[in-house]
Amino acid sequence: MAEVLIVGAGAAGLMAAGAAARRGHAVTVLEHTDKPAQKILVTGKGRCNLTNACDEEEFLRHVRTNPRFLYSSLCAFPPAKTMELFESLGVALKVERGRRVFPVSDKAAEVRQALLDYAAGARLVHDGAASLLLEPLPQPEALPGKKAKKGPAFRCAGVRGTSGQSYRADCVLVATGGLSYPVTGSTGDGYKLARQAGHTIVEPVPSLVSLVSHDPDCKKMMGLALKNVKLTLFEDGKAVWDEQGEMLFTHFGISGPLTLSASSHLGDMKKHRYHVEIDLKPALGEEQLYDRITRDFALLANHAAQGALVKLLPASMQPVMVARWGIDPATRANQITREQKRELVRLCKHWTVSIDGRGDLAHAVITSGGVSVREVDPRTMESKKAAGLYFAGEVLDVDAYTGGYNLQIAFCTAQAFAAHLCGGLK
Repeated sequence: MAEVLIVGAGAAGLMAAGAAARRGHAVTVLEHTDKPAQKILVTGKGRCNLTNACDEEEFLRHVRTNPRFLYSSLCAFPPAKTMELFESLGVALKVERGRRVFPVSDKAAEVRQALLDYAAGARLVHDGAASLLLEPLPQPEALPGKKAKKGPAFRCAGVRGTSGQSYRADCVLVATGGLSYPVTGSTGDGYKLARQAGHTIVEPVPSLVSLVSHDPDCKKMMGLALKNVKLTLFEDGKAVWDEQGEMLFTHFGISGPLTLSASSHLGDMKKHRYHVEIDLKPALGEEQLYDRITRDFALLANHAAQGALVKLLPASMQPVMVARWGIDPATRANQITREQKRELVRLCKHWTVSIDGRGDLAHAVITSGGVSVREVDPRTMESKKAAGLYFAGEVLDVDAYTGGYNLQIAFCTAQAFAAHLCGGLK
């Protein structure tokens, strides 16, 4: 039996705590907030998209950063096992579009409670981690004519809490999350602990985040949610990603599921120019849309330009479309020319929004960046810098697109850590 200390009671921390405790280890979890796993409650719009019902090969295609690092842990604990575990904990599941897995209740609180129940065998302590307790390890001497094989420089013997109390353990798992949604407790403390042990931190940036646009039309339509539209992201004029779904106009730009997915495909915004095009009617080809508009205008022959759009567009978009269309608002539907209708078709199929920046980390769904995976064993999640120190979840430099993939990463890396403990600590 090992004395296990876990820093962070989020998705990865609670999953690791439950798995380790159920293997007979003595587990203590440090959580600096008074409400564990708060971030679970805001995932999936409060519904918690907890995994994706795909196989490992398909899953890895949706991992944006360092997918190869996950191969071992994902194969050992794939989405099917995550689903089996939560159903054994009493959470009935359903699979929706894109193989996204949600609780049947549509309540993220049910997933959070299941994780707390799973980790009930661990001791939860309300305290933060100020620093690691590191002890130097002797390095092997070089044999004649050969270089010495370097091992970890330290052994992690525990953590000094922010309360001043020291917690000693055989191993320490850092599962503190990234920097996204800091109000839920993700404040980047894990990066500080990792640096103390000599780890490289890949600069954290927001991912799966709303996008900033200086286009004044966005503010004019703030609050407008569009469903069943197609959004295409362009980098330097070349399409790099597209998907159909939902999006939202805001006072600062655009948001919603499509926007979050698009944001993860942005590169260096100092080196590249980005814009998106929205196809408002993806089910219709341009000729079909032209015919549809012609029929609408025939029925609304005596309406002015904006009124002629009543069957085509949401109310808050109609005046914005008329302005962008460049037509005299007083023009009646039966006076609109063929060329003007063609221009309307073009605008409906290619509504353009400039992208001028990412939203901030405070509102990002996940953080891209973190502890360099080159310095972590992918089979066990153990640090290569300090023996007995481990990492799991978002604190690592691994992230994926939206669709349940990022929570699955937290779960499988946590399970890899616990499975390693079962083989005994050296």
